[in-house]
Amino acid sequence: MIKEFIQMRRDRLTFAMMIGIPIIQLILFGFAINMDPKHLPTAVYVQERSPLALRILDALRASGYFNIQKEIVDGETVEDELVSGRYAFIIRIPEGLTRNIIRGENVSLAIEVDATDPAATANALGQLSGITNHVMEEYFKGPLTSLRPKAPALQWIIHRHFNPEGVTQYNIVPGLLGVILTMTMVLITSIAVTREIERGTMENLLVLPPRPSEVMLGKIIPYVLIGIIQTMIILFAATRLFHIPFTGDGILFAAGVGIFILANLSIGFLFSTLAKTQMQAMQMTFFFFLPSILLSGFMFPFQGMPEWAQFIGQLLPLTHFLPIVRGVMLKNATLDALLQDFLFLLVMTIAVGLLAITRYRKTLD
Repeated sequence: MIKEFIQMRRDRLTFAMMIGIPIIQLILFGFAINMDPKHLPTAVYVQERSPLALRILDALRASGYFNIQKEIVDGETVEDELVSGRYAFIIRIPEGLTRNIIRGENVSLAIEVDATDPAATANALGQLSGITNHVMEEYFKGPLTSLRPKAPALQWIIHRHFNPEGVTQYNIVPGLLGVILTMTMVLITSIAVTREIERGTMENLLVLPPRPSEVMLGKIIPYVLIGIIQTMIILFAATRLFHIPFTGDGILFAAGVGIFILANLSIGFLFSTLAKTQMQAMQMTFFFFLPSILLSGFMFPFQGMPEWAQFIGQLLPLTHFLPIVRGVMLKNATLDALLQDFLFLLVMTIAVGLLAITRYRKTLD
């Protein structure tokens, strides 16, 4: 028993992982994970600015579910706003709202929904009728009591885009491509250098003429091919077994997958230069993989996380790959809509790759 404690004290990284991972899980599940996301980004298209219409918008804000960030003007396409992923909802306030209600007519309020993640929007949609009913009761009181409709006059028409039936697989299966690539690409490259050290073959690399960047490419390129094969298998299963639609540009999809694979391989190679043993490299991989699953928006709605968790999530490649793979497959998204995510992955790949080469050069020295 004493010997085991001595071994644990010597292997500080393993001991730190044993203590740190449960604490991180506790913090993430306790504070960052929220199955009832609020403050969802919302745009509005207001055709009537009557007191009643403004009261409805104020009530939507006060509910905590709708964060109204933009007012759409004539000429802007609602579909494009949803494809970009910037907004989860677009609400239409029709012209003649107050007049038609006073006449006793039913009025329809339309809400356009990005339904690629049904779990993220379900609770917010469930609040709509209650919000408008409360507004009607508060607005038509006092001198206006006689004008109050006897039956609910406001009805919501919900248009679900990209996943009208709310199929969960439409959201999960494309995301699994990113999760599997993250796990395998980082893991297999994280042991690349440490394997050479443990096998005693690092000395062979010291006498070889290739530069560190060439050695890194030599170790990464075979795994790029493995990542491509994995992508083809998962894509075949997604479209044939789960009947996930592929509506976008195949070249754009391939470019996103390629950059994402390189980003994860660079991270894995960096871990390989930092770790002293294969066990430590695998521990680093797990330490990276856990927040990638929890904070990227794969398992839980990204908008429902607190700002500090979203900040951490924005630093993870998977967070930026999910909008690409879901956007291309489900939304027929263009490069303009996904440009920010592409740029982040590209910059991360270059930055981490250069850092890994620098660390590898020090390892050789």
